[in-house]
Amino acid sequence: METRNPRRWWILVVLCLSSLVLTIDTMALTVAVPSMTEDLGASAQDVQWILDSYILVFAGLLLTSGSLGDRFGRRKVMLTGLLLFGAASLVGTFAADPGQVIAIRVAMGVGGALIMPSTLSILITVFDEKERGRAMAAWGSVSMLGLVGSPVLGGVLIDHFSWHSIFFLNVPVVALAVVAGLTLMPESKAPWQKADPLGAVLSAAGMTALVWWITEIPQHGAFGGRAVIGLAVAVVSLAAFVIWENVTDSPMVPLVLFKHRNFSGGSLSLALVQIGNGGLLLVLTQYLQFVLGYSPIKAGLAFLPLAVTAIIGNAGGAQLAAKIGNRFVVLTGMLIMVACFALLTTVDAGSGFTVPAIALGLLGLGAGAAMPAAVGALMSTIPPEKAGVGSALNDTIQQSGTALGIAILGSLLTSGYTHRMPADAPAEARRSIAQAVATAHPGLAGAAREAFASSMSTTFAVSAAGVLAAAVLATLVMRDTRPEQPAESPAPEPEPVG
Repeated sequence: METRNPRRWWILVVLCLSSLVLTIDTMALTVAVPSMTEDLGASAQDVQWILDSYILVFAGLLLTSGSLGDRFGRRKVMLTGLLLFGAASLVGTFAADPGQVIAIRVAMGVGGALIMPSTLSILITVFDEKERGRAMAAWGSVSMLGLVGSPVLGGVLIDHFSWHSIFFLNVPVVALAVVAGLTLMPESKAPWQKADPLGAVLSAAGMTALVWWITEIPQHGAFGGRAVIGLAVAVVSLAAFVIWENVTDSPMVPLVLFKHRNFSGGSLSLALVQIGNGGLLLVLTQYLQFVLGYSPIKAGLAFLPLAVTAIIGNAGGAQLAAKIGNRFVVLTGMLIMVACFALLTTVDAGSGFTVPAIALGLLGLGAGAAMPAAVGALMSTIPPEKAGVGSALNDTIQQSGTALGIAILGSLLTSGYTHRMPADAPAEARRSIAQAVATAHPGLAGAAREAFASSMSTTFAVSAAGVLAAAVLATLVMRDTRPEQPAESPAPEPEPVG
């Protein structure tokens, strides 16, 4: 029996800090979008690229980053990512135009791509099957705390300083994570194998082109203008990547993982959930600030129901999964999430915050239970020597789902808003609720709030459908019989007799 690492719970603290910085950055930036848009004079396309440039680089480099961690050391790669992320955040405090912010977000995306696969891969190598569920639940709870705490703290900083201060939020967390990682965390890596540079290039090119195509959909359509070029590059690169990984002697990504029902079912259902969730917090943040007139601080505090119920869902889901298996917990959690989105479809400009508060509580409870159970099920199929690239594969699928969700839901929201605005309204006001509210014209602002809330309902109906599809897929594909043998793991040696 393998001895458990006596410092494993301290190591979990480092992993939580490392993933927390990514959550803090994403949510604080979401709250800062209205202030940033006004201060920089950013167009709707600028704002989209400020948000999407990070995802573009992040998703494109995840597989390569996971492979680097397995090959050169997961701690080393994670700490490198933290240092890059922290340095870019520090530079972000001096950004003066949309182009600079986009460049900083690209650098942060590279750092985030180095951080994320390493945290999850270290977690599954440090904790055994018996304790992994509890560790996953704690990891998820800390992320949820950051999900809500960062908008509140970000709102305070924006109100008292400026939107630049949200970048500085990352710096002390990064510094603490680096110091803790150097002092508490051991290095781990996979057994040596031949490098796969062609696989790395094809995966990065394919994923970057795919996410770029997704981000172009709202402006140019799925097959119009530059978007079709991105789609063509993505299809060719990813097809070549799959073919190469199946014929090379030392593949970067173990595609055999998809033969395991828990990995394929868990990954694809999580991707559908991310499509459904994509843009939800960004949409609600705009609803709270532009429709209900909340300040950034009040908008951040409005997400408290999400944090409280997510912690409850995480703890309860981990206990249930240990007793009855992951599949039922995933199904129950996702159905609760469907109820959240269904409730949000009833919101209008005069609804106030009661209905969104109940919906956020349901979302936290459902996601808190379902997501760790789904991740735990699929990660249990990954052999330790492929922990980095296996977790990166899971992260890549989820990030692609997030990008696709933002593009689809963002396009639906924007087109629905424009369609519902008066035809004689100024062009800028018909494209953006921020511009409409900024005109201070009571009639125009009121029409904009009604149009935004109405198109938001349509967006959440699509989200509900996506999460319901994920629930059905998870139930049909995943299994809770006996634990699956990790892919490519050797059979145990028979014990000598006598």
